[in-house]
Amino acid sequence: MSSTPIRVAIVNDYEIVVAGVAAMLAPHRDRVVVVELDSGLPVVSDVDVILYDTFGQVQGDAVDLEELVRGNSVPVAIFSWNLQPDLVERAISRGASGYLSKGLDAQAVVDAIEAIHRGETVTPPADLTAAEPRVAGDWPGHEHGLTAREAEVLALITQGLSNQEIAEQTYLSINSVKTYIRTAYRKIDVTRRAQAVAWGMNHGFSPDRVRTLADGHQ
Repeated sequence: MSSTPIRVAIVNDYEIVVAGVAAMLAPHRDRVVVVELDSGLPVVSDVDVILYDTFGQVQGDAVDLEELVRGNSVPVAIFSWNLQPDLVERAISRGASGYLSKGLDAQAVVDAIEAIHRGETVTPPADLTAAEPRVAGDWPGHEHGLTAREAEVLALITQGLSNQEIAEQTYLSINSVKTYIRTAYRKIDVTRRAQAVAWGMNHGFSPDRVRTLADGHQ
Protein backbone atom coordinates (compact mmCIF):
# COMPACT_ATOMS: atom_id res chain seq x y z
CA MET A 1 0.00 0.00 0.00
CA SER A 2 1.34 3.42 -0.94
CA SER A 3 2.20 5.83 1.87
CA THR A 4 0.62 8.62 -0.18
CA PRO A 5 -3.15 8.43 -0.68
CA ILE A 6 -4.30 7.82 -4.24
CA ARG A 7 -5.92 10.91 -5.73
CA VAL A 8 -9.36 10.13 -7.15
CA ALA A 9 -11.85 12.08 -9.26
CA ILE A 10 -15.49 10.91 -9.21
CA VAL A 11 -17.54 11.54 -12.35
CA ASN A 12 -21.29 11.36 -12.98
CA ASP A 13 -23.90 13.77 -14.33
CA TYR A 14 -25.68 14.00 -10.96
CA GLU A 15 -24.10 15.96 -8.11
CA ILE A 16 -25.89 13.89 -5.46
CA VAL A 17 -24.42 10.69 -6.93
CA VAL A 18 -20.78 11.82 -6.93
CA ALA A 19 -21.22 13.26 -3.43
CA GLY A 20 -22.60 9.92 -2.24
CA VAL A 21 -19.65 7.98 -3.65
CA ALA A 22 -17.26 10.49 -2.07
CA ALA A 23 -18.97 9.99 1.30
CA MET A 24 -18.56 6.24 0.91
CA LEU A 25 -14.80 6.61 0.36
CA ALA A 26 -14.27 9.27 3.05
CA PRO A 27 -13.51 6.85 5.93
CA HIS A 28 -10.57 5.54 3.87
CA ARG A 29 -8.92 8.90 3.20
CA ASP A 30 -5.60 7.53 4.41
CA ARG A 31 -5.62 5.33 1.29
CA VAL A 32 -7.66 7.30 -1.25
CA VAL A 33 -8.45 11.00 -1.28
CA VAL A 34 -11.19 12.44 -3.46
CA VAL A 35 -9.74 15.60 -5.00
CA GLU A 36 -12.44 16.36 -7.58
CA LEU A 37 -16.17 15.78 -8.05
CA ASP A 38 -17.50 16.32 -11.57
CA SER A 39 -21.13 16.42 -12.67
CA GLY A 40 -21.40 16.90 -16.43
CA LEU A 41 -17.87 18.32 -16.71
CA PRO A 42 -14.47 16.79 -17.60
CA VAL A 43 -11.77 16.22 -15.01
CA VAL A 44 -9.25 19.04 -14.69
CA SER A 45 -7.23 18.06 -11.60
CA ASP A 46 -4.03 16.03 -11.49
CA VAL A 47 -5.46 12.70 -10.35
CA ASP A 48 -4.32 9.07 -10.20
CA VAL A 49 -7.63 7.31 -10.91
CA ILE A 50 -11.00 8.42 -12.30
CA LEU A 51 -14.06 6.62 -10.90
CA TYR A 52 -16.92 6.85 -13.41
CA ASP A 53 -20.35 6.13 -11.92
CA THR A 54 -22.75 4.88 -14.59
CA PHE A 55 -25.99 6.10 -12.94
CA GLY A 56 -28.04 7.63 -15.77
CA GLN A 57 -25.05 7.45 -18.12
CA VAL A 58 -23.95 5.66 -21.27
CA GLN A 59 -22.15 2.41 -20.53
CA GLY A 60 -19.82 -0.22 -21.93
CA ASP A 61 -17.96 0.81 -25.07
CA ALA A 62 -20.16 3.92 -25.35
CA VAL A 63 -18.26 5.58 -22.47
CA ASP A 64 -16.10 8.37 -23.92
CA LEU A 65 -12.89 7.64 -22.04
CA GLU A 66 -10.90 10.14 -24.10
CA GLU A 67 -13.24 12.93 -23.00
CA LEU A 68 -12.83 11.90 -19.37
CA VAL A 69 -9.03 11.85 -19.36
CA ARG A 70 -8.51 14.72 -21.83
CA GLY A 71 -5.34 13.33 -23.37
CA ASN A 72 -3.81 12.11 -20.12
CA SER A 73 -3.05 8.50 -19.24
CA VAL A 74 -5.17 8.42 -16.10
CA PRO A 75 -6.75 4.99 -15.55
CA VAL A 76 -10.56 4.96 -15.49
CA ALA A 77 -12.57 2.61 -13.30
CA ILE A 78 -16.23 2.14 -14.19
CA PHE A 79 -18.55 1.79 -11.17
CA SER A 80 -21.77 0.05 -12.15
CA TRP A 81 -24.43 -2.49 -11.24
CA ASN A 82 -24.68 -3.64 -14.88
CA LEU A 83 -22.21 -6.53 -14.87
CA GLN A 84 -22.98 -8.45 -18.05
CA PRO A 85 -19.69 -10.06 -19.20
CA ASP A 86 -19.96 -8.64 -22.73
CA LEU A 87 -20.53 -5.14 -21.32
CA VAL A 88 -17.50 -5.45 -19.06
CA GLU A 89 -15.39 -6.83 -21.92
CA ARG A 90 -16.32 -3.97 -24.25
CA ALA A 91 -15.53 -1.36 -21.61
CA ILE A 92 -12.11 -2.89 -20.95
CA SER A 93 -11.41 -3.24 -24.68
CA ARG A 94 -12.09 0.48 -25.11
CA GLY A 95 -9.44 1.29 -22.50
CA ALA A 96 -11.10 1.18 -19.08
CA SER A 97 -8.66 -0.07 -16.44
CA GLY A 98 -11.31 -1.51 -14.16
CA TYR A 99 -14.99 -2.36 -13.88
CA LEU A 100 -16.26 -2.35 -10.31
CA SER A 101 -19.57 -3.70 -9.03
CA LYS A 102 -21.79 -1.41 -6.97
CA GLY A 103 -22.38 -4.47 -4.82
CA LEU A 104 -18.89 -3.99 -3.36
CA ASP A 105 -18.47 -2.45 0.05
CA ALA A 106 -16.24 0.58 0.54
CA GLN A 107 -13.23 -1.50 1.61
CA ALA A 108 -13.40 -3.59 -1.57
CA VAL A 109 -13.77 -0.48 -3.76
CA VAL A 110 -10.67 1.03 -2.17
CA ASP A 111 -8.78 -2.25 -2.65
CA ALA A 112 -9.76 -2.21 -6.32
CA ILE A 113 -8.70 1.42 -6.79
CA GLU A 114 -5.31 0.59 -5.30
CA ALA A 115 -4.95 -2.40 -7.64
CA ILE A 116 -5.84 -0.26 -10.66
CA HIS A 117 -3.31 2.35 -9.53
CA ARG A 118 -0.67 -0.42 -9.48
CA GLY A 119 -1.45 -1.13 -13.13
CA GLU A 120 -3.74 -4.10 -12.67
CA THR A 121 -7.01 -4.58 -14.55
CA VAL A 122 -9.88 -5.26 -12.16
CA THR A 123 -13.14 -6.87 -13.32
CA PRO A 124 -16.03 -8.63 -11.55
CA PRO A 125 -16.02 -12.43 -11.23
CA ALA A 126 -17.48 -14.04 -14.34
CA ASP A 127 -20.43 -15.49 -12.39
CA LEU A 128 -21.42 -12.12 -10.93
CA THR A 129 -24.08 -10.81 -13.30
CA ALA A 130 -26.09 -8.23 -11.34
CA ALA A 131 -25.79 -6.06 -8.29
CA GLU A 132 -28.15 -3.75 -6.51
CA PRO A 133 -26.06 -1.10 -4.76
CA ARG A 134 -25.57 -1.78 -1.08
CA VAL A 135 -22.70 0.65 -0.49
CA ALA A 136 -23.17 3.97 1.29
CA GLY A 137 -24.22 6.34 -1.43
CA ASP A 138 -27.07 8.41 -2.72
CA TRP A 139 -29.11 9.07 -5.83
CA PRO A 140 -31.99 11.33 -6.85
CA GLY A 141 -35.25 10.21 -5.25
CA HIS A 142 -33.59 8.12 -2.56
CA GLU A 143 -35.42 10.07 0.12
CA HIS A 144 -38.71 9.29 -1.63
CA GLY A 145 -38.11 5.55 -1.40
CA LEU A 146 -36.92 5.00 -4.97
CA THR A 147 -34.40 2.20 -5.40
CA ALA A 148 -31.29 2.98 -7.42
CA ARG A 149 -32.69 1.10 -10.42
CA GLU A 150 -36.04 2.90 -10.25
CA ALA A 151 -34.25 6.22 -9.89
CA GLU A 152 -32.01 5.59 -12.89
CA VAL A 153 -34.98 4.70 -15.09
CA LEU A 154 -36.79 7.83 -13.90
CA ALA A 155 -33.66 9.90 -14.58
CA LEU A 156 -33.57 8.62 -18.16
CA ILE A 157 -37.29 9.34 -18.57
CA THR A 158 -36.59 12.89 -17.38
CA GLN A 159 -33.80 13.09 -19.97
CA GLY A 160 -36.38 12.26 -22.66
CA LEU A 161 -35.49 8.66 -23.48
CA SER A 162 -38.13 6.18 -24.64
CA ASN A 163 -38.63 2.84 -22.91
CA GLN A 164 -36.68 1.09 -25.68
CA GLU A 165 -33.83 3.59 -25.43
CA ILE A 166 -33.75 3.13 -21.65
CA ALA A 167 -33.56 -0.64 -22.08
CA GLU A 168 -30.67 -0.29 -24.52
CA GLN A 169 -28.76 2.16 -22.32
CA THR A 170 -29.23 0.25 -19.05
CA TYR A 171 -28.91 -3.25 -20.57
CA LEU A 172 -32.24 -4.21 -19.03
CA SER A 173 -35.06 -6.04 -20.76
CA ILE A 174 -37.97 -3.90 -21.90
CA ASN A 175 -40.20 -5.74 -19.42
CA SER A 176 -37.81 -4.92 -16.57
CA VAL A 177 -37.85 -1.27 -17.60
CA LYS A 178 -41.64 -1.25 -17.58
CA THR A 179 -41.67 -2.88 -14.14
CA TYR A 180 -39.31 -0.24 -12.72
CA ILE A 181 -41.46 2.48 -14.28
CA ARG A 182 -44.62 1.10 -12.69
CA THR A 183 -43.08 0.80 -9.23
CA ALA A 184 -41.44 4.23 -9.47
CA TYR A 185 -44.72 5.84 -10.59
CA ARG A 186 -46.52 4.38 -7.59
CA LYS A 187 -43.91 5.75 -5.21
CA ILE A 188 -44.01 9.27 -6.64
CA ASP A 189 -47.79 9.19 -7.18
CA VAL A 190 -47.93 9.83 -10.93
CA THR A 191 -49.67 7.91 -13.71
CA ARG A 192 -48.42 9.48 -16.94
CA ARG A 193 -44.99 10.06 -18.47
CA ALA A 194 -45.44 13.82 -18.66
CA GLN A 195 -46.21 13.89 -14.94
CA ALA A 196 -43.10 11.77 -14.26
CA VAL A 197 -40.92 14.16 -16.29
CA ALA A 198 -42.32 17.16 -14.43
CA TRP A 199 -41.78 15.42 -11.09
CA GLY A 200 -38.25 14.49 -12.06
CA MET A 201 -37.36 18.02 -13.12
CA ASN A 202 -38.59 19.31 -9.77
CA HIS A 203 -36.78 16.68 -7.70
CA GLY A 204 -33.19 16.67 -8.94
CA PHE A 205 -33.44 14.33 -11.92
CA SER A 206 -32.14 16.81 -14.49
CA PRO A 207 -28.38 16.35 -15.09
CA ASP A 208 -26.12 18.85 -13.32
CA ARG A 209 -23.03 20.78 -14.43
CA VAL A 210 -20.98 21.20 -11.27
CA ARG A 211 -17.29 20.79 -10.46
CA THR A 212 -15.97 20.64 -6.90
CA LEU A 213 -12.23 20.72 -6.23
CA ALA A 214 -10.75 19.72 -2.88
CA ASP A 215 -8.73 22.45 -1.16
CA GLY A 216 -5.18 22.57 -2.40
CA HIS A 217 -5.74 20.42 -5.49
CA GLN A 218 -5.65 21.81 -9.02
